[in-house]
Formats: sequence, structure tokens, C-alpha cells
Amino acid sequence: MYAASREALAHTRSALQSALGSGAATAAAAQAGSELFSVVEALDSQRTLRGALADASAPVANREALVEQVFGGKVSAVTLATVKAAAGQDWSTRSDLTNSLVLLGRELLLKAAADQGQLDTVEDELFRLGRIIGANGALEQTLSDRSTSAKAKRDLLSRLLYGKVTAISETLAVHAVGRLDKAPADTFDELSALAATLRDRAVAHVRSSAPLRADQEERLSATLTRIYGKPVTVHVEVDPELLSGLVVRVGDEVIDGSAAGRLAAVRKSLT
Repeated sequence: MYAASREALAHTRSALQSALGSGAATAAAAQAGSELFSVVEALDSQRTLRGALADASAPVANREALVEQVFGGKVSAVTLATVKAAAGQDWSTRSDLTNSLVLLGRELLLKAAADQGQLDTVEDELFRLGRIIGANGALEQTLSDRSTSAKAKRDLLSRLLYGKVTAISETLAVHAVGRLDKAPADTFDELSALAATLRDRAVAHVRSSAPLRADQEERLSATLTRIYGKPVTVHVEVDPELLSGLVVRVGDEVIDGSAAGRLAAVRKSLT
């Protein structure tokens, strides 16, 4: 995102916080988050409307009036004020407007989860969901298929998740699969990482040759916390192909302590 869009996002987030108020109820944050997703779905399906709201050459008053005309009476005052604020900004690209509304919607829902004491659960559910989809080739292909409509993908995932995860995890996941631009596992990793960021934590994605005991996960988390200077949440997936040991990824940094990694290094040195 270029500087203009970063500034536009900051202004829109500020407008959202002002509209929401400092003592906003959890329900109000969750409602606004879900409504922002609905607004984005409408913009995704209406190219002309999306372009008109992001047209920096049009007067701000005209763009705000269009928001009122299309969404007035259909969403809460908080959501309407947020979308008006977004439409009144100059974005580097038109997609930055919708992507920023998605981000703000996600932040609101995660705030609601935090207020309910569910943020840890939501973070873990999103990570696990990405791994489950990644391990199911047929499901991953269906959700990644560009010829499948966003509604069909959302309906499918909603049926699969109903009653199995928290309502906030379901809302975040179902909306995300309708506008995938990368592998589902990567998308859910981003959502999980956003949840961790809101708690001022880093996320370590750990591949282990065998399941880790709870005390082993705790020691690993403590070690990584010392290394990175902030609390680190550890998400573990079992990968028998590693033979033994671990591969740890924190952001762009990878620590490969697996037998498979050591063998690969030996092979590389021999060639």
C-alpha cells in the first residue's frame, strides 16, 4: 500500500473510532465489522459503484452522498460514517479502498472477540482451519477455484463450520473465502497473525516431525519470546517428512532444525 492509501486508511480508522466511541459495546463493534463485510461484498459485485466511490477526481461531497444513497438506512450509523470517510479519501488504487474496509471489519470483529475473552480461541481456530483446508485437496481446490462464485464458496464453508467454531471465527473465515487472492492456508495465517498483532504478540508457525507435548510448546514459546523480545504464540502442525526436529517460521525468518533440513544442507554442500 502506497503512502496515499496508508494516510487514507489512517483517516478512515480514526473516523471509525470516533463514530464507535471509546466505550463501545462489544455488540456494536461486531455489528459494524459484519456490516463492513456486507458493504465490501456489494462493492465487489458492482464495479461501477466501486469505481465511483474511489474516484478521486469526483467531489468528496458527491462520493459521500452516493454512500448515503446506496447504504443509508441499511447499515448502522457507525458503518455508514466509516464508509463515508473511506469514500472521501484519495486512495492510491481503487482496490485499496475495499481492502481497507475489509481490514477494518476484521479488526472490529477481533476487538469484539477480545472483549469477550475469545481472542486466543479465534486466533487458534483460524490457524487450524487453514491447516485443515490445506490438507483437504478437494476442499482447497473448490475454495480456490476462480470459476466458483464467492457466494457458493461462502455457503459451503458456512455449512462446514456451523456449530464447530466461534461465531466470530466463522464470520471472518466465511467472508475471507469469498475474496481469496492466495492459498486458503495463507489467508487464514494472515487472519491469525492479525489477531496476534492486536495482542502485541508474534506468531511462530512450527512444523514438527511429531506432536509436541504442552510443556514442550511452552518451552519453545518462552525461548522464542526471549529471542524476539515480545510474547510469541506457537502454532504447531505435524509433518512426518521432517524425519525429526522442527522448522520454525516467524515472519520471514526460518529456523530449520529438522533432520530433513540438515540432509538437504549436506546434499547442497556435496554438489
